[in-house]
Amino acid sequence: MKTIKKNVQEFKLIKKITIITFVCYFLLAGLFYYLAGEELHLRQSKGNIHLLTATSGAVELIKDNSVEQEFVSKIQILQGVSVQMGTYMRKNTGTVNFELVDAETGAILLDKSIDVGNISEGEIIDLPIGTDIEGTYGHKLKLSIYSKDCVNGNAVSPLINSVEKKSDSQLYFNKQPVNGTLCFTSYGKDHVWTGMYYKQIVMSGACVLACIILIITMKIKTNRRSYILNLFDAMNKYKFLIQQLVSRDFKTKYKRSILGIFWSFLNPLFMLAVQYFVFSTIFKSDIPYYHIYLLIGIVMFNYFSEACGISLASIISNTGLITKVYIPKYIYPLSKILSSTVNLVISLLPLIGAMVISGVPFSKSFFLVPFALMCLVIFCFGLGMLLSASMVYFRDTQFLWGIASMLWMYATPIFYPESILPNQFKFVLDYNPIYYLIKFVRTCILEGISPEPFLYIQCFLFSFGMLIVGAVIFKRSQDKFVLNL
Repeated sequence: MKTIKKNVQEFKLIKKITIITFVCYFLLAGLFYYLAGEELHLRQSKGNIHLLTATSGAVELIKDNSVEQEFVSKIQILQGVSVQMGTYMRKNTGTVNFELVDAETGAILLDKSIDVGNISEGEIIDLPIGTDIEGTYGHKLKLSIYSKDCVNGNAVSPLINSVEKKSDSQLYFNKQPVNGTLCFTSYGKDHVWTGMYYKQIVMSGACVLACIILIITMKIKTNRRSYILNLFDAMNKYKFLIQQLVSRDFKTKYKRSILGIFWSFLNPLFMLAVQYFVFSTIFKSDIPYYHIYLLIGIVMFNYFSEACGISLASIISNTGLITKVYIPKYIYPLSKILSSTVNLVISLLPLIGAMVISGVPFSKSFFLVPFALMCLVIFCFGLGMLLSASMVYFRDTQFLWGIASMLWMYATPIFYPESILPNQFKFVLDYNPIYYLIKFVRTCILEGISPEPFLYIQCFLFSFGMLIVGAVIFKRSQDKFVLNL
């Protein structure tokens, strides 16, 4: 009778969880679709051609002279081109014509004339097409620049790079091929598969949830326990203990401190002041709102370093409890992570204040930031379990972590832009989970747009991958903790 009654209670719990889960799932799916906006459907094209550094000028664009650049378009939705011009440091007169033609279909994509008197030395002339053009991907395009009324000594000249040349491009002066490449860009957007198949993705996720719930239900019928139900039971059973552990850690941190909790505000601000003073003269010109860029990195990496650092000793510092009372041992690193998360929330307040004072434009993408913060907490919990288990058997872990966290800090673009890294060191970012999480938040706040869908996947996989690895190692080693404490 007890088993039947217990199963009935568990079925009621499963039913309640199922309803809540699906309601929340579809609400979040709809909210994300709204917040992600255009970035869910389109992204800056990976086929955009970037401006080369000018080394010389082309021919002077007098009557009967022309400069033509042939190139293959790798952009799905072509939006425009731009050209860098030289004036020979003088005021010129007349007009210059820009024409972009699809060489395979003969269609004229762009035809625009500009008064050369309005062009300054080294100016980049932006030439938006006006209407997004599809169907040119893989086509050879020809950008022609010429003038019908400029005279010798009073004309402009497009700038070129005489060193670099792509295999699928060709530069012409007066119809004659020459070495080098025009200093120009072509830009546009590509379609993103997540926007095209969003409904199918959402329904596939719902099917996965349904399968998980079905598996749990089948386990209940056969009187087998589910890890998910065990987790809910443990969190409910030990809720009071977790609250006490978190409260103890939080109070201990600020015990006998005059400023107390205000250090959670002041720490990131003091670090911002020092690092901004040192690095702003180097990077400020390259990064808009550099102090916000820096503060985002400081707040997130400080949380990562603190959460993992205090989780490290979470098992050995609770030896008295572990040897006398049975409590699921993952509760200890979890409580450390949660107490650090309280500090993280408090540290976000100075960031929000700095954004308001600096006039960072508000965007709906701000509401996507909790996703990255949630992934950061999950990643730290997984790594915290791994470190705490390692600390029990290998006490040198605390010293190794001090070195590793310092190296990790310098390998993460906190105070420097990622663009300054040489190509041979780009791999450091490719395998750095904290870099992706910080990049996610900076994109939402500083660019005011949703990150590319692939960045969501990267953040999710790194975080839950670390959680799974940490949980598996912790579970396999926890039974022998008592023997090594």
